[in-house]
Amino acid sequence: MADATGTLGNTGTPRKSSWRYIGPGIVVAATGVGAGDLVATLIAGANFGYTLLWAAVIGCLVKISLAEAAGRWHLSTGRTLFDGWASLGRWTTWFFAFYVVVWGFVYGAAAMSSSALPLQALFPDVMDLKWWGVACAVAGLVFVWFNKYAVFEKVMTVLVGVMFVVTVYLAVRVTPNLGDAFAGLLPVLPDEKDSILNTLGLIGGVGGTITLAAYGYWVNAKGWTDTGWMKVMRLDNRVAYLTTGVFVVAMLFVGAELLHSANIAIASGDKGLVQLSDILEDRYGTATAKFFLIGFFATSFTSLIGVWHGVSLMFADFVARLRAGTAAATGEKIAAGERERSWPFRLYLLWLTFPPIVLLFQGQPFRLVIIYGVLGAAFMPFLALTLVWLLNSDRTPAEWRNGWLSNGMLGIAGLLFLVLCVKQIWDQPWSEFF
Repeated sequence: MADATGTLGNTGTPRKSSWRYIGPGIVVAATGVGAGDLVATLIAGANFGYTLLWAAVIGCLVKISLAEAAGRWHLSTGRTLFDGWASLGRWTTWFFAFYVVVWGFVYGAAAMSSSALPLQALFPDVMDLKWWGVACAVAGLVFVWFNKYAVFEKVMTVLVGVMFVVTVYLAVRVTPNLGDAFAGLLPVLPDEKDSILNTLGLIGGVGGTITLAAYGYWVNAKGWTDTGWMKVMRLDNRVAYLTTGVFVVAMLFVGAELLHSANIAIASGDKGLVQLSDILEDRYGTATAKFFLIGFFATSFTSLIGVWHGVSLMFADFVARLRAGTAAATGEKIAAGERERSWPFRLYLLWLTFPPIVLLFQGQPFRLVIIYGVLGAAFMPFLALTLVWLLNSDRTPAEWRNGWLSNGMLGIAGLLFLVLCVKQIWDQPWSEFF
């Protein structure tokens, strides 16, 4: 969404922004929209009807600006995002190191559980939920370990197609009130306690956290490595969040029509989607419920394999820069294909897969969950504000630095996520931590 329109440097010939090139955007949309995002939007629709539809749309615009900024950094500088962070000081290295280890450990268990829930609902007599989770984790490991980006993108595209068909079908099936939906595009706050914070939470929760940072790595893995791909990347990014917007708006329609109108409450978290399948079965029959569970699995499993691939790419780059400081200082490129075959990439894959299995069988340690929550809340303001810093400095070629629109959107994103970070930290049960 940046308004930088400088002339092309010597790094590449401009490509026309063609639909046939898109791919990383589909990957980031599929990874960023997990079951948690869908259920949060579903609950917003259940609680407030169409009132917060505008907030979901703004959430997509905010994430467009963040992903575009990450992609623009990679293409305009020829350096990775971690290169940029490292140039800001050693504190970024320590933050990322602590974040990626703790976050990956807890996220691994959450992703396994989320992918397992729809499978257990579809096949209740096959095996226990925990073993479904283990099966999903190992399947994700094997798939990412033995396939390169091109195959990974194709599979993600197929699964996104399943997600798209299921969510749009449900939105049409519940017969949305289009008049109320259009009225929901006007920025109005619900007349309830904490409505501002709830609204900010919906805006901030649409479509991805660390996967936004991974977008630049997927752009490079696609073979886009210079400013000649800038127009293509921007189209790709907009497609990503148009797709995300369809998912989110469709689920808000379902919440507003199926739950809000009947005053039905569902649980927060992934189990809320299992409850929704029961409601769909009662209202529309078994076929619709099973169709939804297939979409629920596609949503969860794309997030799992997306993180398995994207964050492992980031970790591989992180380790490479630590081991060869001169490469980071000179902007030496490391091909994405080399990252996918590197031992740090595969080590992080193993870290995401096997240690978290312990959490599935023993329950998540309380203190670890608190630390995970705080780190997760802190990452998005870290991403937004460091992108503002990098893209307004001489680290970025003058023609590709932020304009007023990019600075405005990234500034709004930074403030939004900073408020949500403070709220998340404030809400943690610290008295039980010690």
